[in-house]
Amino acid sequence: MRPRLSRKLTGFGTTIFTEMTRLANERGAINLAQGFPDFDGPEFVKEAAVAAIGAGHGQYARMSGVPALNAALSRKYARDYALAYDGDAEITVTSGATEAIFATLQGLCDVGDEVVMFEPFYDSYRASAYMAGAIPRVATLRAPSPAQPDVGAWTFDRDAVTALFGPRTRVLLLNSPHNPTGKVYARDELEFLAGLCKEHDVVCISDEVYEHLVFDGEHIPMATLPGMRERTVTISSLGKTFSLTGWKVGWAAAPPDLTFAIRSAHQFITFATATPLQHAAVAAIESGPEFYRQLTADYRYKRDLLVGELARIGFDVTAPAGTYFACAGFASFGYTDDVAFTKHLIDVGVAVIPPSVFYVHPERGRSYVRFAFCKREATLRAAVARLEGLNRTADRGREK
Repeated sequence: MRPRLSRKLTGFGTTIFTEMTRLANERGAINLAQGFPDFDGPEFVKEAAVAAIGAGHGQYARMSGVPALNAALSRKYARDYALAYDGDAEITVTSGATEAIFATLQGLCDVGDEVVMFEPFYDSYRASAYMAGAIPRVATLRAPSPAQPDVGAWTFDRDAVTALFGPRTRVLLLNSPHNPTGKVYARDELEFLAGLCKEHDVVCISDEVYEHLVFDGEHIPMATLPGMRERTVTISSLGKTFSLTGWKVGWAAAPPDLTFAIRSAHQFITFATATPLQHAAVAAIESGPEFYRQLTADYRYKRDLLVGELARIGFDVTAPAGTYFACAGFASFGYTDDVAFTKHLIDVGVAVIPPSVFYVHPERGRSYVRFAFCKREATLRAAVARLEGLNRTADRGREK
């Protein structure tokens, strides 16, 4: 009998987020692994969804998005970044940012094209490239050096990145603020990458789902840099900003030629996103800067709480500049492998992510684990209480 799984998906297995959430549920562990809040989104947005259902918005939406949402997103980009997008011609609503990334790669890439991306990467990136017939070309983000604590950000080798660009390069897939590291790309880094895109006539897919979760530095959309709007697909979503990850409302903003490519694929993937949720998304998007300021303040408190407690317990941890993830080294507990340490933490009662799964070169990501702090304060404190026993547990392991 022939193998049932396509060769394109061989080796990817089940996503790590599904696996760790399953283990957390089975073992009664506190889930600081998968990046979803354990609290609900804003009442005014949920009420808008109920109202939309009551108003009869239950049929297929327009393929490119409910007109009111496309218009609201156009106003958002003008308000937040002085970026002018035509809501009807240049914005496409998708079923989450993951679908937007997938549809964009399907629409832009031919077999044999190359996609430059940075490891560690969100795990759908590489799979989406392969399913488009494209070849991932990977640069590595390097962790802050303990000898240079003032660096405070992950860095990359510019010569190594330059070497990845060539005649077959079709796309640069960028994520800032970055999951899992919490890196917020600085202006000079973005300008360097923009220069490579322009030199090699490459499209940038800019995944900006954590755009409003920045604690240090500033979020600079790639499309705002000179010469980049016409070659950038800006992707974001409702889920991270409004704590409604299960709604799966995302979007892609791009010039008409790139939008045509995105929609050519999108129409055959999901066609349209849930209609009442799109109507409710309008209320969320229109809430604007005051909501973002409170969101950032709330998450800054949770970041500082978790990072401070992890450092006190014995982790080597640097506060992330953005997102709601913290990466922490665990060498002081007697482990050298992230997967083994993650299994140990499940026994302790806390689920986290082993980041080596986000690398083409897993050995480069085995020295740390990723904690998600998009949880209630009580949840974070309960997790810390369970982690208090780590030193004693590790000491007993070394004594044996």
